Amino acid sequence: MFENIETLQIRYDEIMHKVSQPEIASDGAAYQKLMKEANSIKPLVDTYEEYKKARNDKEEALAVLEEEKDEEMRELAKEEQAESEQRIEELAKKLKILLLPKDPNDEKDVIMEIRAGAGGDEAALFASDLYRMYIKFAESRGWRTEIIECEETGIGGMKQVNFTVSGKGAYSILKYESGVHRVQRVPVTESGGRIHTSTATVAVMPEAEEVDVEIDEKDIRIDVMRASGNGGQCVNTTDSAVRLTHYPTGIVIYSQTEKSQLQNKNKAFALLRAKLYDLKLQEKQAKEKDERLSQIGTGDRSEKIRTYNFPQGRVTDHRIGLTLYRLDDVMNGDLTEILDALITADQSKKLARLEES
Repeated sequence: MFENIETLQIRYDEIMHKVSQPEIASDGAAYQKLMKEANSIKPLVDTYEEYKKARNDKEEALAVLEEEKDEEMRELAKEEQAESEQRIEELAKKLKILLLPKDPNDEKDVIMEIRAGAGGDEAALFASDLYRMYIKFAESRGWRTEIIECEETGIGGMKQVNFTVSGKGAYSILKYESGVHRVQRVPVTESGGRIHTSTATVAVMPEAEEVDVEIDEKDIRIDVMRASGNGGQCVNTTDSAVRLTHYPTGIVIYSQTEKSQLQNKNKAFALLRAKLYDLKLQEKQAKEKDERLSQIGTGDRSEKIRTYNFPQGRVTDHRIGLTLYRLDDVMNGDLTEILDALITADQSKKLARLEES
């Protein structure tokens, strides 16, 4: 492990030397490429420096214990030794996590799709609630969001909504949200006061570049039409709506949120690329059994991953058995505790598999 780290440390020093040279500093593209590589290595280099310092602190404490006769000084040295050993253990685990193979999509922006499932109008209202939850979470992190397409109901619900989330590491954090989300509450549409269970499905797709997915023009039909709907936030009233039909997969994309036909077309193609790229990733995952087993949950979009119980103010993530009794905070976008726990569990599972192999 340490040989790999030292090799990366040498590479980091090389990069920092290069970017200090005038010919590199004046070449914007070359400078950005090198700095991107340096930034990806820096957390590992910094942690390794902390690890070496902790090792050195331990050796110094042991030296004091060998030479020192004064009991007070020996007690201080023992405390220093114990603290250093704990720090060494923590940093060694952190180094192993930093050395885990990176998901090449982790730094990508994402396109999220929320679809109402079982439960009729109540499911559409829940889908709308989830959309607002993710928007508020994105805002709390300073990320930018934009609707691509959505289908609203007359009572404030959403049958489906697709939107982008742009920000550093968006996919690395939000990818754990894919799956079936379940709500248990008395519906707004129900006067009898009975608790109903409804569902919505969330899909988190890395935003794909043109180089990630090749789309043959012959496989696409483009239709332009007037936007339709009840005039909510997802609809404009010009003849600029665009519908894409991808013949090989049967995927149909409808974008009508912008007044510009070109903007709607670009949004529709971005969503189509993401969906096609996501299909490729799912096919790859199905073939790579070990990778699938190392993930939190099954990775299956039909898996029920979380329940939001309103009568009890409770939210439970079934993949890691985490239950929080602050549902209002979660629905207002405070997902950090849940997502941090999922990331930690995922890393621990991958570390365990790495140590077994």
